Amino acid sequence: MRTIEHWIGGKSVTGESPRYGEVFDPAAGAPQAQVVLGTPDDVDGAVKAAREAFGSWGQSSVTARARVMFAFRELLEQAEDDLAKLISSEHGKTLEDARGEVVRGREVVEFVCGIPQLLKGEYSDQVSTGVDSHSFRQPLGVVAGITPFNFPIMVPLWMHPVAIACGNTFVLKPSERDPGVSELVAQLYVDAGLPDGVFNVVHGDKVAVDAILDHPDIDAVSFVGSTPIARYVHDRAAATGKRVQALGGAKNHAVVMPDADLDFAADHLVAAGYGSAGQRCMAISAVVAVGQAADPLIEKVAQRTREVRVGAGSDPDAQMGPVVTSVARDRILGYIGDGEAAGAEVVVDGRGLTVDGHADGFFLGTTLLDRVSPEMTVYTDEIFGPVLVVLRVPTLDAALELVNANPYGNGTAVFTNSGEVARRFQRDVSVGMIGVNVPIPVPMAFHSFGGWKDSMFGDHHVHGPEGIRFYTRAKVVTSRWPHVSEDTLAQFNFPTAR
Repeated sequence: MRTIEHWIGGKSVTGESPRYGEVFDPAAGAPQAQVVLGTPDDVDGAVKAAREAFGSWGQSSVTARARVMFAFRELLEQAEDDLAKLISSEHGKTLEDARGEVVRGREVVEFVCGIPQLLKGEYSDQVSTGVDSHSFRQPLGVVAGITPFNFPIMVPLWMHPVAIACGNTFVLKPSERDPGVSELVAQLYVDAGLPDGVFNVVHGDKVAVDAILDHPDIDAVSFVGSTPIARYVHDRAAATGKRVQALGGAKNHAVVMPDADLDFAADHLVAAGYGSAGQRCMAISAVVAVGQAADPLIEKVAQRTREVRVGAGSDPDAQMGPVVTSVARDRILGYIGDGEAAGAEVVVDGRGLTVDGHADGFFLGTTLLDRVSPEMTVYTDEIFGPVLVVLRVPTLDAALELVNANPYGNGTAVFTNSGEVARRFQRDVSVGMIGVNVPIPVPMAFHSFGGWKDSMFGDHHVHGPEGIRFYTRAKVVTSRWPHVSEDTLAQFNFPTAR
């Protein structure tokens, strides 16, 4: 069985006292590899390699860093098929979905290819007589990323290219469920000319996570995962003086107005709800049907839900693959049962699905629940599976009240043909990322990704301009070059401009 090792200081490392975890093929329901689970000593070794590399990488020119990113971008494109196949085999998502993940991650690399422009400072001439002032930004040092299983390449690519282009060195702790792609990314960095120790990978579970959060030589931590763990990461890392951005969970609503194109809305709701088996932090999981839109919308969504083709990620006809583990499958099945017991109407039931040739795979079918109320667990909790719930409200005001009362604030969408409704919705909703007739409003790389409320802990969103600010700190210089005999401008009172 293949063993996935750490990548520290430019080479594969097993570690001194390795533990191992199983990496499953979700479609087969069987292990396909084992991954080394890191110890605090492994984390310390990666941090030492990164700290040593920072001495030279942090002083490298922005031009040199940009050239590495240009080369890395080309290699990501050349390796797109191999990366997608590896992601699909370990995660379970379809090949096309995995390929889309690679492309969206690569867009962040394309963004930071412009790092010479992104790191330009500001200059003010003659702020006082003979005095000038300018500002610039410098890297933090060694930074770390702790990333989730659902996007094993895209979410790390939101972090490490930005951090490295800014002059930092990086330690990545990917999900132990689908860690293989990080090994390939490390090799692509080598081929792109990145010096040893600038990018490191330590695999592991909570032991490795806590070692990262507590390590005194790590200056910042980026995290994406569930809300309880995001809060834990933020609080523990911040307590040691680290800069932290921790993205949590979501319950993303799509509000459908009576004037919307219901066929268009139904197509996009089904794709956004069931794509990647609903295992996306930006998946639509709650449909808010307003007024007379409800009955015809649910009929159209139900029809399309039944037509979703479920199969192995490698099946070119599959639109949705399995979920990542048997534990995840059983948890999702429990939520469906709880919703039904609480009074929700099971319009489409995905329980009991079997896929030919994959009897042991972690499959379940698409499920649609109608007449869900806000106190049901299928609404209050992030299910993270192919379950779409429908809540009915009479007006836009009621829809906004429902969305804003939810503790999550990651993404939301409104389907309407009214500019007035769209404008009011985007101004009044308490959510960080908003789509107007776009169900998954993930920003492009030159904007920043991040939610509100319990979906985000920390001051800076991910990638884009806020990512640059997160991975750097500012300096402001005020300078005067007086004549050697000049002594008349010295002041004992607080200096003011003249």
